Formats: sequence, C-alpha cells, structure tokens
Amino acid sequence: MVFSSITFIYYFLPIVLILYFIIPNKLKNLCLLLSSLFFYFYGEGKFLWILLLSCIMNFTYGLLIEKYRDKKLSKIVFSIAIISNIGLLMYFKYLNFFIDNLNNIFNVNLKLLNVVMPIGISFFTFQTLSYVVDVYNNKVKASHNLIDFSTYVSSFFQLISGPIVRYRDIEGELKERKYSFEQFGSGVFRVIIGLSKKVLIANELGALASSLGGLPDKAVLTYLLIGVSETLQLYFDFSGYSDIAIGLAKMFGFHFPENFNYPFIAKSITDFWRRWHISLSTFFRDYVYIPLGGNKKGILKHIRNIFIVWFLTGFWHGASWNFILWGVYFGILLIIEKYFLKSFLDKHRIFSHVYTLILVFISFIIFNSDSIQEIFVFLKSIFGFNHLPFSNFSTMYYFRSYFIILICSCILATPVIKLVKKVFEHKMLKPIGSVLEVGGSILLLVVVTSFLIDASFNPFLYFRF
Repeated sequence: MVFSSITFIYYFLPIVLILYFIIPNKLKNLCLLLSSLFFYFYGEGKFLWILLLSCIMNFTYGLLIEKYRDKKLSKIVFSIAIISNIGLLMYFKYLNFFIDNLNNIFNVNLKLLNVVMPIGISFFTFQTLSYVVDVYNNKVKASHNLIDFSTYVSSFFQLISGPIVRYRDIEGELKERKYSFEQFGSGVFRVIIGLSKKVLIANELGALASSLGGLPDKAVLTYLLIGVSETLQLYFDFSGYSDIAIGLAKMFGFHFPENFNYPFIAKSITDFWRRWHISLSTFFRDYVYIPLGGNKKGILKHIRNIFIVWFLTGFWHGASWNFILWGVYFGILLIIEKYFLKSFLDKHRIFSHVYTLILVFISFIIFNSDSIQEIFVFLKSIFGFNHLPFSNFSTMYYFRSYFIILICSCILATPVIKLVKKVFEHKMLKPIGSVLEVGGSILLLVVVTSFLIDASFNPFLYFRF
C-alpha cells in the first residue's frame, strides 16, 4: 500500500483515524501497531515476520543492555545487537551484490540466491540501530513496553521510506500525546502538500524522463532534460513522502523531525547535505563520523572518516556500484570544500550556488544510472563529446509539452511558497490566508484524486532503498 493511492487515502486512513480517536488512550498505541502491521502486510505479507523479528529482537537487546549496564555482558549484547541488525540488512540487501562481484573478480560461477529485499528494511533497521546505540550510551532509557517500542519501529507513517526517527525524539509522545484541531489541521495540510508534490509534480517529471529516455534519436538537450527531470523528480518524490509522513504523524499526535529544507538553494555541497535527507546525514554523523573521531584526530584521519561515511552513505542507498560511486563523489567534494574552497565559496555567493547546482546535477546522473558505462555516456552526451546535435524535433516536442511543469517544479523547489505564506501571517491578511489555505487544500486534494484515478505511473522511488 502506498500513500499516493485511493486505497490509502479514502479507505485505510479514515478507518484507522476513526478507530484511533474513539478508543481509550491506553489502547491507541496498540491500534497504531495493528494498523501498521496490516499496512505492511498488505504490500509485503511474506516479510512481515522480519519486521516483527526486528521489533522483538531489539526490544530484548535494549532491556538486556540496560539490565547489565557497566558489566561485560552489556557489551556482549550490544555487539550481538549491532551484528544481527547489520547482518539482517546485509543478507537481504547486499548478499547477491557480493556474490555477483566475486563471480566477476575471480571468474567463478557462484549461484545467486533467491533473496528479495523487504521494503523499508534500510529505514527500520537504522531506527533500531539508533535505539540500541542510544541505550548502550545511556542517552535513552530502554523501553519496557513491547507494544510502545514496536509502534515506534513499525508506525506506518515512516515505515517504508523514513524519515529515520530516533526513539529519543518521540519517547515521551509514545507514552502521552497531546491533540488539538490546529495540530490535526496542520497535519492534513502537510499530507496534501506531500501528495501534491508526489502526484502532480514527481509523477509528471518521471513520465517526462521515461518518454525522453525511450527516444531512438537523442540530442544534448534530451540528456539535459532527462537529468533535470530525474533530479527534480527524486526531490519531489522523496520530500513529498517525508511531508506525508510528518503530516500523518501530526494527525496522530507525534512530531517527527524535518527531512528536507530546500536543498537546491544550498550554497555549497556541505550546505546541500544539511538540507537533503537530513535524518540520514545526521544518522551517519552521530553514529559513524563522530565515533570515528570526526575532525579531531588530524587531517589524514579526518579525510579517512569522511570517506568511510560517504562510502557507507552511497552503499546504504543500494547494492550497486553507481551508488557507491555517488557516495565517494560527495566524499571527495566535501574534502575539497573543507580544505580548499570554504573561504572562496563564502565570499562568492552567486558562484557558490551555481557551482553547487551543477555538481548536484552531476551527482544525480550518477545516482540514477544503471551502470558505470551509462554514467559516462550520459556525461559525454551532455558536455558535447558524443557529437550529438543540441536539439531535435522529438526533444523539443516533449520540452514544449512539459515546459509548465518544469518551470513550476523549479520555482516550487525554492522557498517561494513559504515566503508567500509568511506574508499572509500578518494580522490583517491572516483571515484571507486561512481561507486560501483551506480552499487551496481542498482543490489540491480533488486534483490529486482525479490524477490517481487515472494514474498509470505512480512509484515511490525510495521504496527501493
């Protein structure tokens, strides 16, 4: 089941909301847990046991680590917890990748295993890892209620594609939550914004990229448009999902951390990663980079730490060399920025924005390619080394057809709507702003619904991670 579906919006969500708000407070977490397990079972029935195993396993680890704190057994349990969580992820997500590479390197013919990756395993594994580490480091008390803990791990708001929520962020709300019409309305508005990003923008950009990719005769502009549309599609798809997750959490009384902050207005690659997939970058910062020593143990170890973090960031996204290359690419750029470009970029703001956009654009060409060879073909074509014409009739046809959606997506990737909303926060304009917000939300939901009824292209891209 996906958020951007008639089944979720008009059947699953209303039923869960009604049940949730009519039952006593002490049963609300159980309601959320059962609803979340059904949500996962609906799409990934045969892998539900893995989610349940992860919940029970890490709940037990937390209790044992806390019970035997400051004793050798606590460290043993902690080590087992790390190995078993990472082992689960490695088996389902990366085992065939390793076998395939062993075959290529040693010219052997080991048989690939029939292993299918459960949806969302990267996200809920990182959540349980953060919990175990925080309990071990005494930053959070272990949960003594399996239903509460399982609700944290498996809540349908963020189970499939994040954001990565830490137990300490919502520990208090798992036990007691406050509700208000204002908060519920804010959550509904955020959900509709997320659905609109996904259905009205990301899906259309995906259709454009797919159509251009299928052209028999391509031009430089073809590749440029594919690169731009795929980059913006990924942003609106994933930030839209995060908006829906954050909005749903608000409706049910939770406050999840933000996951995107207009990354395309970044003034450096460092700044970009403070704004893009914030929950992932802060996870690697807090649980890998800082424990390795960060920048406090000399230049060589600092460079080593950056490479480790960005290799892992790339590898986390998928069992493919293009993702590893993507991560290493960012690692190299961040090292260059930190040691050579920082002061220059701070002084030349216009250049820094253009520089960042170009490098991010290239990064997502790497990210979206299916092979290393495809990356080089794409880059050579964009920079004119494949002797292609700049444009052709077919490309211009699609460019004209999708011109409005391209312009709108570029504008909406900036804080322009946020600035307009601020204007209407003035006490004289607030009533008008409220009416526009409610009316606009209803209109957007109607349009989104009409698109979904006729949808033929509606994937969530981050489901594959």
